[in-house]
Amino acid sequence: MADLEIRRTTAADIPAVVAMLADDPLGAERESPDVLTPYLAALERLDADPNQHVVVAVRDGRVVGTLQLTIVPGLSRRGATRSIIEGVRIHADERGGGLGTQLIEWAVDESRRQGCHLVQLTSDKSRTDAHRFYERLGFSASHTGFKLQL
Repeated sequence: MADLEIRRTTAADIPAVVAMLADDPLGAERESPDVLTPYLAALERLDADPNQHVVVAVRDGRVVGTLQLTIVPGLSRRGATRSIIEGVRIHADERGGGLGTQLIEWAVDESRRQGCHLVQLTSDKSRTDAHRFYERLGFSASHTGFKLQL
């Protein structure tokens, strides 16, 4: 896997990123690959925030994975900084080959580099394969998450 590059997402990457976000039953309901304007605007906001790291994994010039890493300073845990991993997606023809592990390892390493004491993520209850994947990487399902749709 030495031919893999993990780098910041650019506007040119957005069509491939949105296609991956939409490429599952949950994403198909909430993403709009035909209308990229809101995604491009979001990337501009994310790029302006030094605590946001939206990256793509690129192999042979093709975007094959993505995730967002957010660094969150806090007061709890004695003022610990934590990171949150969001939007992990792997291109369908790359799944099962270790790319997801590499992306998560990148996020954990970057979290350490940023001085984080904790890495957290959420995963939809229906994504049981993802849950097994994260547990295999050392994450524990220690909390119950809640959302309020606005």
